[in-house]
Amino acid sequence: MANTSKPSGFHPVRYLSGAPYNAAMNQYVVPSSDNTALFLGDAVKLAGTGSTDGKYQGVIKASSGDVVVGVVVSMIPNRDDLTLKYRKASTERTVFVADNLSQVLFAVQANAAVVTGDLGLNVNWADAGGDTTTGHSGIQADISTKATTNTLDLKLISLVNVEDNTISDTYPEVLVMFNNQQYANQIAGA
Repeated sequence: MANTSKPSGFHPVRYLSGAPYNAAMNQYVVPSSDNTALFLGDAVKLAGTGSTDGKYQGVIKASSGDVVVGVVVSMIPNRDDLTLKYRKASTERTVFVADNLSQVLFAVQANAAVVTGDLGLNVNWADAGGDTTTGHSGIQADISTKATTNTLDLKLISLVNVEDNTISDTYPEVLVMFNNQQYANQIAGA
Protein backbone atom coordinates (compact mmCIF):
# COMPACT_ATOMS: atom_id res chain seq x y z
CA MET A 1 0.00 0.00 0.00
CA ALA A 2 1.35 3.45 -0.91
CA ASN A 3 2.30 5.99 1.73
CA THR A 4 -0.21 8.80 2.40
CA SER A 5 0.61 12.50 2.49
CA LYS A 6 -0.19 13.57 6.04
CA PRO A 7 2.53 15.85 7.42
CA SER A 8 2.56 16.32 11.19
CA GLY A 9 6.00 17.66 11.99
CA PHE A 10 8.70 16.04 14.10
CA HIS A 11 7.98 13.32 16.68
CA PRO A 12 10.65 11.97 19.04
CA VAL A 13 10.99 8.20 18.57
CA ARG A 14 14.14 6.89 20.23
CA TYR A 15 17.63 7.76 21.37
CA LEU A 16 20.67 7.36 19.18
CA SER A 17 21.75 4.51 21.49
CA GLY A 18 18.63 2.52 20.49
CA ALA A 19 16.79 3.11 23.77
CA PRO A 20 13.13 4.15 23.38
CA TYR A 21 12.27 7.81 23.86
CA ASN A 22 11.17 8.29 27.48
CA ALA A 23 9.20 11.54 27.03
CA ALA A 24 12.04 13.68 28.43
CA MET A 25 11.31 17.37 27.82
CA ASN A 26 11.86 20.80 29.30
CA GLN A 27 9.49 23.70 29.85
CA TYR A 28 9.79 26.93 27.83
CA VAL A 29 7.57 29.94 27.27
CA VAL A 30 6.51 31.45 23.94
CA PRO A 31 6.23 35.25 24.39
CA SER A 32 3.09 37.10 23.35
CA SER A 33 5.32 39.37 21.25
CA ASP A 34 5.79 36.48 18.78
CA ASN A 35 3.23 36.78 15.98
CA THR A 36 3.63 33.26 14.53
CA ALA A 37 1.31 30.36 15.41
CA LEU A 38 3.03 27.31 16.90
CA PHE A 39 1.98 23.67 16.48
CA LEU A 40 2.87 20.29 17.98
CA GLY A 41 5.87 18.93 16.09
CA ASP A 42 7.25 22.37 15.19
CA ALA A 43 10.96 23.02 15.65
CA VAL A 44 11.73 26.01 17.90
CA LYS A 45 14.71 28.24 18.56
CA LEU A 46 15.64 30.41 21.54
CA ALA A 47 13.90 33.78 21.54
CA GLY A 48 16.45 35.69 23.62
CA THR A 49 13.78 36.29 26.28
CA GLY A 50 12.23 34.29 29.07
CA SER A 51 9.38 34.08 31.53
CA THR A 52 8.86 37.14 33.73
CA ASP A 53 10.16 35.20 36.75
CA GLY A 54 13.29 34.16 34.80
CA LYS A 55 12.70 30.43 35.37
CA TYR A 56 12.09 29.46 31.74
CA GLN A 57 13.75 30.45 28.49
CA GLY A 58 11.65 31.84 25.67
CA VAL A 59 11.29 30.06 22.33
CA ILE A 60 9.77 30.92 18.96
CA LYS A 61 9.08 28.87 15.85
CA ALA A 62 12.24 28.06 13.89
CA SER A 63 12.58 28.25 10.13
CA SER A 64 14.61 25.93 7.97
CA GLY A 65 18.25 27.02 8.31
CA ASP A 66 17.90 28.20 11.92
CA VAL A 67 19.85 26.75 14.84
CA VAL A 68 17.19 24.76 16.71
CA VAL A 69 16.77 24.22 20.46
CA GLY A 70 14.16 21.44 20.15
CA VAL A 71 10.73 20.27 19.07
CA VAL A 72 7.39 21.14 20.69
CA VAL A 73 5.88 17.92 22.10
CA SER A 74 3.08 19.38 24.28
CA MET A 75 1.56 22.61 25.59
CA ILE A 76 -0.19 23.66 28.77
CA PRO A 77 -3.88 23.91 27.82
CA ASN A 78 -5.40 27.33 27.22
CA ARG A 79 -7.97 27.54 30.05
CA ASP A 80 -9.98 30.14 28.15
CA ASP A 81 -10.43 27.73 25.22
CA LEU A 82 -9.79 24.06 26.00
CA THR A 83 -10.52 23.11 22.38
CA LEU A 84 -7.47 25.06 21.15
CA LYS A 85 -4.83 22.49 20.15
CA TYR A 86 -2.10 24.89 19.04
CA ARG A 87 -0.58 28.19 20.18
CA LYS A 88 -2.27 31.15 18.51
CA ALA A 89 -0.07 33.97 17.24
CA SER A 90 0.64 36.83 19.66
CA THR A 91 -0.39 34.90 22.79
CA GLU A 92 1.88 33.74 25.60
CA ARG A 93 1.90 29.96 25.94
CA THR A 94 3.89 27.47 27.96
CA VAL A 95 5.29 24.64 25.83
CA PHE A 96 7.27 21.50 26.51
CA VAL A 97 10.18 20.83 24.20
CA ALA A 98 12.23 17.72 23.46
CA ASP A 99 15.59 19.50 23.51
CA ASN A 100 18.20 16.73 23.75
CA LEU A 101 18.82 17.02 20.00
CA SER A 102 22.26 15.44 20.02
CA GLN A 103 20.77 12.16 21.27
CA VAL A 104 17.13 11.95 20.07
CA LEU A 105 15.99 10.68 16.67
CA PHE A 106 12.76 12.13 15.28
CA ALA A 107 10.21 10.73 12.82
CA VAL A 108 9.03 13.13 10.12
CA GLN A 109 7.27 12.62 6.82
CA ALA A 110 9.36 13.12 3.69
CA ASN A 111 7.80 15.20 0.91
CA ALA A 112 9.09 12.87 -1.84
CA ALA A 113 10.35 9.33 -2.35
CA VAL A 114 13.48 8.25 -0.49
CA VAL A 115 15.88 5.68 -1.92
CA THR A 116 18.52 3.73 -0.04
CA GLY A 117 21.27 5.97 -1.43
CA ASP A 118 19.67 8.96 0.36
CA LEU A 119 20.26 7.47 3.83
CA GLY A 120 23.06 9.31 5.59
CA LEU A 121 22.62 12.44 3.47
CA ASN A 122 21.49 15.77 4.86
CA VAL A 123 18.31 17.70 3.97
CA ASN A 124 16.45 20.84 4.98
CA TRP A 125 12.81 20.83 5.99
CA ALA A 126 9.81 22.42 4.31
CA ASP A 127 6.91 23.90 6.28
CA ALA A 128 3.40 24.01 4.82
CA GLY A 129 1.99 25.57 8.00
CA GLY A 130 0.11 23.85 10.79
CA ASP A 131 -3.37 22.37 11.01
CA THR A 132 -5.55 24.39 13.41
CA THR A 133 -8.01 21.47 13.74
CA THR A 134 -5.51 18.79 14.82
CA GLY A 135 -2.88 21.15 16.23
CA HIS A 136 -0.12 19.39 14.26
CA SER A 137 2.75 20.97 12.35
CA GLY A 138 3.01 20.88 8.57
CA ILE A 139 6.78 20.32 8.54
CA GLN A 140 8.21 17.65 6.21
CA ALA A 141 11.74 16.58 5.30
CA ASP A 142 12.51 18.28 1.97
CA ILE A 143 14.09 15.51 -0.08
CA SER A 144 14.79 17.86 -3.01
CA THR A 145 17.55 19.47 -0.89
CA LYS A 146 19.47 16.21 -0.23
CA ALA A 147 23.24 16.64 -0.24
CA THR A 148 26.34 15.89 1.81
CA THR A 149 26.42 19.54 3.00
CA ASN A 150 26.74 19.48 6.81
CA THR A 151 24.98 22.83 7.30
CA LEU A 152 21.63 21.42 6.12
CA ASP A 153 19.05 21.02 8.91
CA LEU A 154 18.68 17.25 9.20
CA LYS A 155 20.58 13.99 8.71
CA LEU A 156 18.51 11.16 7.16
CA ILE A 157 19.07 8.06 9.31
CA SER A 158 16.57 5.51 7.95
CA LEU A 159 12.91 4.87 7.27
CA VAL A 160 10.77 4.47 10.38
CA ASN A 161 10.38 0.73 10.93
CA VAL A 162 6.58 0.38 10.70
CA GLU A 163 4.20 -1.57 8.47
CA ASP A 164 3.52 -0.09 5.00
CA ASN A 165 6.30 2.52 5.25
CA THR A 166 7.87 1.80 1.90
CA ILE A 167 11.17 2.97 0.44
CA SER A 168 10.90 4.47 -3.08
CA ASP A 169 7.23 5.43 -2.49
CA THR A 170 6.32 9.06 -2.01
CA TYR A 171 5.80 10.39 1.56
CA PRO A 172 7.64 7.84 3.71
CA GLU A 173 8.20 8.46 7.41
CA VAL A 174 11.93 8.90 7.98
CA LEU A 175 14.11 8.99 11.08
CA VAL A 176 16.24 12.12 11.26
CA MET A 177 18.55 13.89 13.63
CA PHE A 178 19.15 17.64 13.80
CA ASN A 179 22.48 18.99 12.54
CA ASN A 180 22.07 22.61 13.74
CA GLN A 181 21.51 22.36 17.49
CA GLN A 182 21.40 25.24 20.00
CA TYR A 183 22.99 23.23 22.83
CA ALA A 184 25.78 21.81 20.65
CA ASN A 185 29.40 22.88 21.02
CA GLN A 186 30.42 26.31 19.70
CA ILE A 187 26.94 27.63 18.87
CA ALA A 188 26.30 31.31 19.48
CA GLY A 189 23.67 32.29 22.06
CA ALA A 190 20.22 33.59 21.20
